[in-house]
Amino acid sequence: MILTIVQVFLISITAFFMFYLAILSILAFVERNGYCSNSKEKRKFAIVVPAYNEEDCIKKTLQNLVEIDYPKEKADIMVIADNCTDSTADIARDFGVAVMERNNINKRGKGYALRWCFDQLTTEEKYDYDAVVVVDADSIVTTNLLHVMNKYIERGGEVIQGYLTVDSKPNVWTSEIIKIGFTLYNYVRPLARRALGYPAGLRGNGMCFSIDVLKKVPWDAYSLTEDLEYGIRLLLEDVNVVFAPEAIGYNVVPENSSSAESQRERWEMGRYPVLKKYFPKLLAAAFKKRSFKILDTLIDLVTPPLVNMLIFSFGMAILSLGLWALEIHSSLIFVWLWLTVMGIGCFHALLGLYSANVSWSTYKSLIFVPKYALWKVYIYIKILLFKGRTTEWVRTSRDD
Repeated sequence: MILTIVQVFLISITAFFMFYLAILSILAFVERNGYCSNSKEKRKFAIVVPAYNEEDCIKKTLQNLVEIDYPKEKADIMVIADNCTDSTADIARDFGVAVMERNNINKRGKGYALRWCFDQLTTEEKYDYDAVVVVDADSIVTTNLLHVMNKYIERGGEVIQGYLTVDSKPNVWTSEIIKIGFTLYNYVRPLARRALGYPAGLRGNGMCFSIDVLKKVPWDAYSLTEDLEYGIRLLLEDVNVVFAPEAIGYNVVPENSSSAESQRERWEMGRYPVLKKYFPKLLAAAFKKRSFKILDTLIDLVTPPLVNMLIFSFGMAILSLGLWALEIHSSLIFVWLWLTVMGIGCFHALLGLYSANVSWSTYKSLIFVPKYALWKVYIYIKILLFKGRTTEWVRTSRDD
């Protein structure tokens, strides 16, 4: 009896999250061809590039940014050289872009660097920008970036998030499988929310903020996932984050295993302090304002990663089969229920990838899911047993 109750409870919780993700995939499929119309007025942008010892990769990023298709007099590139001890600032100057050097060892991190920069852009008279776009120092963006942001601002957008994916590398299994995760999390989910008129959330790169928003809701997020934290603050201030899938940013995924593990650990660790801090506030606000928009963000925040739920469901199916074989449980129904839950998760993934119109090579990389699942289990063990928490800007080693 107790085993049955536990099984029903666990299946109900897991199935709820799987159904939630499946519904998002359906909404994304419906919304996939909806694009914003062209704009008339050209607004002035500051492209801010926060950088901490990025001499190995910032040259490629700056070369990409100076080639953006937008009137040059309407766009300035600014590199924040934050506590840099290498030649990042010198490389930026060689490109003729503005360099803002910051040295504060007590307040290190991307969040502090952005706050320091935004304070100047919003208060000093010499700056007359309409909006600020944040691009990471190790990424590449499509040349239509500012045109896309401009037209969404013209439609009333105050905060816009582009589509963030990864620059996958052939034969590097981590980059191939992470691209799938990025597609489902950074394209399918925000596109579905756009269909509902809900906030898309921030992804840390390819973000655009109107100057008015930065004045109204000053940047005050300094955790490992400062983008997630600031996005929640915007939500609580009734500021909507609009998704712009036409503007695409490509992150670099490390090739060597140690760098990939370090990056993944920070991604996994960063979510939980934000959840602990904002769960009560979001729950209270959702009921007080009777807001499905806030409730959706809360559900998204507590939804486990898809791979984690697939691992759990498969493990429970095997356990249920074992209990039946040992005659501890008299029915196979729970085996089939867990397999059904897994099927819903697979439906979410496949429909989501189809909605994103991914290449055939991305589908083929699904064969790495079991390997990725085991790798994530290993990462969680490392986090639990060996790693302390940090909020500093820890730079991921780049591959030559």
